[in-house]
Amino acid sequence: MSFLLAFCVGFPMAAGVISYILGRYHKKARDYFADGAAILTFGLLLFLMVQTAAGKISGDFGFTVPGVCGFGLHFALDGFRALYSVIAAFMWMMTTLFSGEYFAHYRNRNRYYLFLLITLGATVGVFLSADFYTTFIFFEIMSLASYMWVAHDERKESLRAAGTYLAVAVIGGLVMLMGIFLLYSVTGTLLFEDLKGFLAEYEQKVNVDGSVPGGVRTLWAAGICLLFGFGAKAGAFPLHIWLPKAHPVAPAPASALLSGILTKAGMFGILVLSDYLFLGNGQWGSLILITGVCTMALGAVLALFSVDLKRTLACSSVSQIGFILVGVGMAGLLGGENLLATRGALLHMVNHSLIKLVLFMAAGVVFMNVHKLDLNDIRGFGRKKPLLNYIFLMGALGIGGFPLWDGYISKTLIHESIVEYTVLLAEGAAAGIFSVGAMRIIEWIFLISGGFTVAYMTKLYVVLFLEKNRDEEVQRKFDSLKGAYMNRVSAFALALPASLLPIMGFFPDFVMNGLANMGQDFLQARGAERISYFSIGNLKGGLISILIGAAVYFVVVRLWMVKRTKEGSVYLNRWNPYLDLENLVYRPVLLRFLPFVLGVACRVLDSLVDALVVFLRKTLYRDSALPHELEEGTALTHMLGCFANGMLKIANATVFRRKKKHIDFEHKYAMIYEELMEDSIIIRRSLSFGLLLFCGGLLVTVVYLLFL
Repeated sequence: MSFLLAFCVGFPMAAGVISYILGRYHKKARDYFADGAAILTFGLLLFLMVQTAAGKISGDFGFTVPGVCGFGLHFALDGFRALYSVIAAFMWMMTTLFSGEYFAHYRNRNRYYLFLLITLGATVGVFLSADFYTTFIFFEIMSLASYMWVAHDERKESLRAAGTYLAVAVIGGLVMLMGIFLLYSVTGTLLFEDLKGFLAEYEQKVNVDGSVPGGVRTLWAAGICLLFGFGAKAGAFPLHIWLPKAHPVAPAPASALLSGILTKAGMFGILVLSDYLFLGNGQWGSLILITGVCTMALGAVLALFSVDLKRTLACSSVSQIGFILVGVGMAGLLGGENLLATRGALLHMVNHSLIKLVLFMAAGVVFMNVHKLDLNDIRGFGRKKPLLNYIFLMGALGIGGFPLWDGYISKTLIHESIVEYTVLLAEGAAAGIFSVGAMRIIEWIFLISGGFTVAYMTKLYVVLFLEKNRDEEVQRKFDSLKGAYMNRVSAFALALPASLLPIMGFFPDFVMNGLANMGQDFLQARGAERISYFSIGNLKGGLISILIGAAVYFVVVRLWMVKRTKEGSVYLNRWNPYLDLENLVYRPVLLRFLPFVLGVACRVLDSLVDALVVFLRKTLYRDSALPHELEEGTALTHMLGCFANGMLKIANATVFRRKKKHIDFEHKYAMIYEELMEDSIIIRRSLSFGLLLFCGGLLVTVVYLLFL
């Protein structure tokens, strides 16, 4: 049965190709086939998850495809992998069903379904991977295939955002590959299970002189490189720049997957690093915590200031990834008592995936009808639409962390882990770079970021469902849609995941704890603590965030971001465009400054080589004088030229008698021959030079590995 792991990866990719071919002959058949492929993939993965939960699949359940680049592809299945593969397939199933109506008037639908299903297979491949090589292969396939989602519209802004997305993905992939090289050079393996606790064991080894082995530094370098690559896909600060750009221009079903599941593929890599290679390492936990706090706060601020529906949700994704990273960082700091933090990070991953599936598809319904995303243009669209109101409200309450909804459960666990570590620091039972005061500041940043989440989701809900459009005619048009704004299939695809959110929050001991139990072994969770989710102390943290959110909404949004005019109120974008990191730092540095500096350096080096050659030819290798003029061409060009000259003389005496032509074919053919020979020499020299550079680089790499 283990072959099903490879089948669940390969089948969606093959189905994508078949759907493309099918779509060239019958559009409806293609849509139904894509729906069926997504449903079948979900069914197979759900079957595997049920088998895993029932204990019928052991921990060594896996499948290997040998001979791929010498390493082979390694797949494994456990509770966490089964859980997140099912979540990925569920999200693909819902978005594929919704895509039928959403793309009804789009071009290039064949291309969309092709890359939709290829990306599904690649994403499942990431979550089922058992080693970093397999993860890297499917990670890159996933990144390149999903590029087509962002560029789907082929508009100028879409192509620019797609370029940013691809640049971050490619640079992250290259850095990740370097990390894999460094990791393998020290450990000799890339299998996750073989790397468990490797750094801690390696640090315990002491050289003859009492120093720590130099490979520790290499392991840290490998970890930082891998964190860079995975963090780029997860949308962690400062590599988050693609998220706010890609989501507004990508189709809504693609945005739901980009935000809800592809970012979790990046988080999967970070979890493997944190819970295997750097297991229990406080320094690594501190690094992840700092990254998480910055990502959490920045994303919340960006979302609050946004006046674009999908951009707000995209920036919200950045913030929620920060919440997850805070949980991962706290798990590293707590070490042997990391149960709360680990379960909180895992559950917030699950919650965020489902919540963003709901919210982005709801945004897709708005765009599908209005074809606009600016809050001033879509204001009042949701009035008199109770189903859409219910769907959006479930997502808003979930992500806002309101009690009895799923987001409250995961945020409470992460918050309690912060409180627990602060208490341990105060008692002197924990160590690290953070003081008690610093941890209390982090706790307040956590609560305030949660408050900002409440504020910007309140802003979106009020705009869509409570306020009226400034244009009365537009509002009448919105109201007249009533039940005609989406079909039954789309309504099912949105209402089902929306209904899961309160169920997960109402029954946390049954649902949420069950999900956490499935994944905690993979994440190396330790401890035996249980938490009462609805105790006064835990409700207090959630209520503080809600009160902060209410204050921020009324003070910042209503008094500062809303301008009153004669025609009605207008939402203003108060974010200074000069604070855009992409335009402020990345594009000037990566696309202008670095190419200019490196280009000048290459020109200088190239000129130095030419100058050296000229100097040697003028001194040591001085050219000797030619005894006579070199002959032109070859015997063949001479023969052909003489024949052509003779034919031209005959033509000038007859056909061209009035307008004679004077061409020296012997010289012409000789010049053609010389030009061909010169091109051949240049090509041979270029190839030789390239091979020489490659050999030089390979030699340097070998020397580095030998003496590391």
